[in-house]
Amino acid sequence: MRVTLPGTDLSLFPLCLGGNVFGWSADEAASFAVLDSYVAAGGNVIDTADGYARWLGNGGGESETVIGSWMAARGNRDDLVIATKVGKNEGLDNLRPETIRRACDLSLQRLQTDRIDLYYAHQDHLDDDMAATLETFDALVREGKVRHLAASNYTGARLGQALDLQAANGWAPYAALQPHYNLVERTEYETEYADLCVERGIGTLPYYGLARGYLTGKYRVGGAVVESVRAGGTASYQDERGERVIDALGVIAASHGVRPAAVALAWLRTRPAVVAPIASARTPEQLAELLPMAGLALTSDELGLLERVSA
Repeated sequence: MRVTLPGTDLSLFPLCLGGNVFGWSADEAASFAVLDSYVAAGGNVIDTADGYARWLGNGGGESETVIGSWMAARGNRDDLVIATKVGKNEGLDNLRPETIRRACDLSLQRLQTDRIDLYYAHQDHLDDDMAATLETFDALVREGKVRHLAASNYTGARLGQALDLQAANGWAPYAALQPHYNLVERTEYETEYADLCVERGIGTLPYYGLARGYLTGKYRVGGAVVESVRAGGTASYQDERGERVIDALGVIAASHGVRPAAVALAWLRTRPAVVAPIASARTPEQLAELLPMAGLALTSDELGLLERVSA
């Protein structure tokens, strides 16, 4: 059960496992348990960044370190697609050539590997020379340190400009985009990126696919307080529209014998250019609620219902 990222030789499980919780809300033992469960279910693509989890005040790279230790312990690096990012970590928060090279080498060390399968520009930097940035990324591909390139947090116009520069110079192109996209955050992706990605053959791996956990159905208006590091980030969704979305997810989930989160992620898979949504889990039990999305086929009526309530 794999899908090919357009323009690459990367074959991805339909759910990309987010690594932002590793070394943060999931310690090493808990992270290993989640990673083991994901791989046991057929998963193979793990997303992280050099800045995870810099918010702890430790300088970032904690997630990469956990993943690297796990791969070394399991001896499974060749079975995996590892994605990481550059451009947002403290002290490395730009896309200048020297920063990209230093950050890449540090990520390789923490991940205990000799190559990154999908290397993202974590965010655009308007003050940096885009041509120099893209030429440096291309050099890393030619050197074998990176297999394919990707972008996150670019505007549609800037992404198009980058793709044009890469094509004009024969540089390795951005093969993927990581946008903010989910059932309650639709407008930006659908108006700015979807057509561009389809036209240019860019696969998307949306982040916040569960809207910081809101689409699990745990956070309801007037409901019980949920103890979670992400709870505060769901407040903006807790309104009449959000309740309609959660109600619809619950109805559809019950008809398939799955949890609402699996339905929300399965919906994302039906959207233009989407290859594999990203979602994280702190425990194998949380992960178990997400995994059925990989084989879940929503009917046209179900898709229509979700379209209406989330519009």
